[in-house]
Amino acid sequence: MEHHAAGLDRLAKKERGSEFAESVKSDHTKAPLTERERALVEYSIKLNDSPAEMKESDLVPMRAAGLSDAEILHGNLVVGYFAFANRLTLGLGVELEEHDLGQ
Repeated sequence: MEHHAAGLDRLAKKERGSEFAESVKSDHTKAPLTERERALVEYSIKLNDSPAEMKESDLVPMRAAGLSDAEILHGNLVVGYFAFANRLTLGLGVELEEHDLGQ
């Protein structure tokens, strides 16, 4: 998570300030997310944590926030890719080097 938070911090610092990534990391429910971002985050968390519980109705908040089917698919693919990459690296015992963690 530290690695991803460091990446978010680098990307968002200009437009959202240096505290944005930390607010998302510490408590995404209180972070200053847009409606679209919040819908994607909630979907992503459920897909990551409880994939077998996903239903078509889980797409409703994203569509209500204005996301297209292509954008929803993109979010789904990103979550799936990270799940794959994490299982691959963890399954092989790969450890990130310090410079990879933004340090």
